[in-house]
Amino acid sequence: MTASDVHVSVDIVVLTLRDSALRALLIRRSEEPYRGYLALPGGSVGADEDLDQAAGRVLREETAVDIDLVHLEQVATYGAPGRDPRARTLSVTYLAVLPDLPEPRAGSTQASAEWLAVEDLDSAELAFDHHTILDEAVERARSKLEYSPLAAAFCSRYFTIAELRRVYEIVWGRRLDPANFHRKVTGADGFIRATDRTNSGGPGRPAKIFELGDAKVVHPPILR
Repeated sequence: MTASDVHVSVDIVVLTLRDSALRALLIRRSEEPYRGYLALPGGSVGADEDLDQAAGRVLREETAVDIDLVHLEQVATYGAPGRDPRARTLSVTYLAVLPDLPEPRAGSTQASAEWLAVEDLDSAELAFDHHTILDEAVERARSKLEYSPLAAAFCSRYFTIAELRRVYEIVWGRRLDPANFHRKVTGADGFIRATDRTNSGGPGRPAKIFELGDAKVVHPPILR
């Protein structure tokens, strides 16, 4: 086998919060191999594309969103022999996070595309090695909430502490003490910053509105 015999693709684990659940974008394949199986959105890397460009193209094709507004990062590479029965294929996997993603649209090799709750996919049979890829990317997201500002990528530009806490609770699958969480996130250097806005739409005192700060690392970390 030569280098020209190895195909390179990108697969995207797209995560968002909908209906109080962490959801991933899955497509149902309309072609072989794995016709009828659920799979992650993905595609081959074009001859004139670098990996990030290919990931951005796939994301645009599957979600129709402005990729400049998406948190997109490379997660891992998968290359086990036989992972794709058509050819020896390396998959470079990306994690994409954005709030309020639109309804997905199926591509040319897809029967459908939909948002599915991650917790409902534990027993699902996915095409190729996509179950492993999905599991490891979700765990990457859960871990990054501890030490990076990733949680804010699930929120709109402006958010309340309660909305940010809800992100942690949904992604981690556990309830958090409101007062303790408030102390931790406001005490983390540069994680979030207060605006001059308030949210007066609910009962009780108006809630302060925050936005993402400049920190690249959350310190002290917010541990599970």
